[in-house]
Amino acid sequence: MGLSRTAYYEPPLPRVLRDSDVIQALQAVVTKNSRWGFWKCFDQLRLDGAWWNPKRVYRVYCALRLNLPRRTRKRVPARVLRPLVAPAGLNESWAIDFMTDTLYDGRRFRTVNVIDEGNREALAIEVSPSLPSVRVIAVLEELIAQHGAPRAIRCDNGPEFTSSTLTTWSRARGITMQYIQPGKPSQNAFMERFNRTYRHEILDAYVFETLADVRALTTDFLHNYNTRRPHDSLGRVPPLTFLPRPTAAELSTYQLST
Repeated sequence: MGLSRTAYYEPPLPRVLRDSDVIQALQAVVTKNSRWGFWKCFDQLRLDGAWWNPKRVYRVYCALRLNLPRRTRKRVPARVLRPLVAPAGLNESWAIDFMTDTLYDGRRFRTVNVIDEGNREALAIEVSPSLPSVRVIAVLEELIAQHGAPRAIRCDNGPEFTSSTLTTWSRARGITMQYIQPGKPSQNAFMERFNRTYRHEILDAYVFETLADVRALTTDFLHNYNTRRPHDSLGRVPPLTFLPRPTAAELSTYQLST
């Protein structure tokens, strides 16, 4: 066959050794540009004078696990269109949503806001660096102990609201979770309007150094919003003037009668 004995009996080189040049070249590109995808890296190798086959380069690229993870949009189940109608009474429907801001030193914090859609009363604003679903449930339990349980809670499709922890809790409490349709914040317009007011009058109006500063100003804001600040859609009166909330004694009497 015209082959020498040395060539015939020489074992093939391991693939790692055969691709050592490609490995070194790829690692050099990725070290400087860690967020480049395959074709960016391949084009750079071409500009550097390497003429390896793209299939070979891609095989080495995958073997080194340099693939960047793709952003995939979480699939949200189809939601029923729920008309936004102001309830005639209290505790018919609450609305809940999250907001995010930063302290002066750059640390981020979140707030979970809860209002009663019946009179647009701000029931609570919880401020914390982290607000998982367990913390949200604790806030709702405190509000239920003070004001009674709502029949429904309107919210978006955030992971804290769609988690099994919160859905199991709401089912046990007999509370209906009214999820708005994805990308339709107007279906939670009462909450969105309150968020705008809170951001305009508190979050964007002050520079916060600590969470204690945020909580102190938020407490004053809640009292002023519910008892003194005129609300245009309520006949230019505060929420608790438009529809007062029953006292603890009246609430317990109502609960016993029902």
